[in-house]
Amino acid sequence: MIVEPKVRGFICTTAHPIGCFHNVAAQINYIKSQPRLLRAPKNVLVIGASTGYGLASRIAATYAGGAKTIGVFFEKPATDKRTATAGWYNSAAFEKMAHADGYYAKSINGDAFSDDVKKQVIELIKSDFGKVDLIVYSLASPRRTHPVSGETFHSTLKPLGEIYRNKTVDPLTGVVSEVAIEPANAEDVAHTVAVMGGDDWQLWMDLLKKENVLADDAITFAYSYVGPELTHAIYKNGTIGNAKDHLLSTAQVLNETLRQSGGRAFVSVNKALVTQASSAIPVVPLYMSILFKIMKAKKTHEGCIEQLYRLLHDFVYTGKEIPVDDEQRVRIDDLEMQPDVQHAVEEIWHKITTGNINDLSDIAGYRHDFYRLFGFEVDGVDYQKDVNIDVKIDSMG
Repeated sequence: MIVEPKVRGFICTTAHPIGCFHNVAAQINYIKSQPRLLRAPKNVLVIGASTGYGLASRIAATYAGGAKTIGVFFEKPATDKRTATAGWYNSAAFEKMAHADGYYAKSINGDAFSDDVKKQVIELIKSDFGKVDLIVYSLASPRRTHPVSGETFHSTLKPLGEIYRNKTVDPLTGVVSEVAIEPANAEDVAHTVAVMGGDDWQLWMDLLKKENVLADDAITFAYSYVGPELTHAIYKNGTIGNAKDHLLSTAQVLNETLRQSGGRAFVSVNKALVTQASSAIPVVPLYMSILFKIMKAKKTHEGCIEQLYRLLHDFVYTGKEIPVDDEQRVRIDDLEMQPDVQHAVEEIWHKITTGNINDLSDIAGYRHDFYRLFGFEVDGVDYQKDVNIDVKIDSMG
């Protein structure tokens, strides 16, 4: 099949297996080019392991530290008429390369919110690991069915209190417009917290402890974002922000428990990057397009894999105390939040229009990153060539 990108809204409904393979290979090669971790986790569980920061976590732990990894994700394989999802191809590529390089890597595909998947993971840890010493929680889902109540929650991207108006951009056309977003109600907030907060992370950690598969010195972390004041109404102070506050409070509770045996729990605040989740947030793509231009000019721009290597190498596995702020957060968004960077973003923000967006921002770079998420616009791939879309993940048969 010849596979072309088909974009609907903020998602691409096709993915290219060869392009995804090249993307994963590039991330692996980056980690191979870096110094190894001073200390390293041995047995790693990545919950949400198929794209973005979760995938980068798995790659970095394996190739910078030699870790064995179990990856959990919810992706779709190919059918006769439809490609697999990008996360499926990413995971297949990672396993293929990890196994070729002699590393243990197994995957479980299913709803990580469910009791069934949690039980499968526990059984695999018991049979293959014994215990896990790093648990990365990196789920990004629009909905969650609670395993006890059976209620399904849907997350929303809304401000609180009043209608929010600001500039946004259609990254595929470059048209800058004003967006008006109605404020959330109490149910919107509760649902978003239920999906994107720390409840499921807590359930995972409680079960790992109960089943005695958690190493005494286990480290766990989840990912978050804070961003500049420019995006606070839709992110930090909106429904997502409420969910991330709950995630943070969960980290603080988990940390109190884990510290008693030498472990740690924290939230890592990461840089704004093009992911399937961030593409859906109004205003943010325009902010990122401006940010990328500035950071690339300063040579401080990082992708997921650079961020994750720095997190593990410079913050977590140094042999020293993990440096966190007063809210139990590791700040690897430090380069994004430098005052001169944010001042430059703000200056451009007030000037930017459809007419000058290509000059004042890196909208082309944003667009390129978006297509790359799905294996398109990758150097060295012949997109006019027939490809086999039915790719298997080694550990899943």
